[in-house]
Amino acid sequence: MNKSRTFPQEPKIMETKNLNKSRTFPQDIIPNGGKVRDKKVLMIIAFQNFKDEEYFVPKEILAKAGVSVLTASTKKGTALGAAGGEAEVVLSLSEVKAGDFDGAVFIGGPGAAVLIDNTECHRIAQEAVAAGKILGAICIAPAILAKAGVLQGKQATVWSSALDKSAVEILRNNGAIYQDEKVVVDGKIITANGPAAAHEFGKTLVGLLGP
Repeated sequence: MNKSRTFPQEPKIMETKNLNKSRTFPQDIIPNGGKVRDKKVLMIIAFQNFKDEEYFVPKEILAKAGVSVLTASTKKGTALGAAGGEAEVVLSLSEVKAGDFDGAVFIGGPGAAVLIDNTECHRIAQEAVAAGKILGAICIAPAILAKAGVLQGKQATVWSSALDKSAVEILRNNGAIYQDEKVVVDGKIITANGPAAAHEFGKTLVGLLGP
């Protein structure tokens, strides 16, 4: 099944036009004192309309902790966020080998709906779990993990609104234990429910990567 799903735009909670520029996060908010150098994380985004905060904020936190971050999507080039941010995609999904990274992180946003049934995304998630890597997803992206079959019996969260609980249903229908929380960690899998959780999501990723 490769039909795309449509999710309404989440409420805008912060100005995003400058999120692709350098930001400063105090050192004392970074777990492990930033001692996660030599770690490598892959961030997977929609080529159009990824959620800017969910990509740029965790990426900056990871980078300031010394993590090398690469970006993948359905094709290489310059991906465009829903708020106009630009991200350089250096790997196509078919080129990704999850075992080459310490973690794989799926980013949400309106464009991520087309990735929910993407078989390459499912393969990457499955390979990450099989290799014992950190696996993360934010906003509607946990639905990708659910469809990949890696959330069975796992606690997880996902974006929803008063009018749209479809992503929650995807999690439940695929064996996940839905938690109405901003960020949920179950073993090496971390999920977050949207842009308001982006900062905590990034900090938690650093903590899971370890010293």
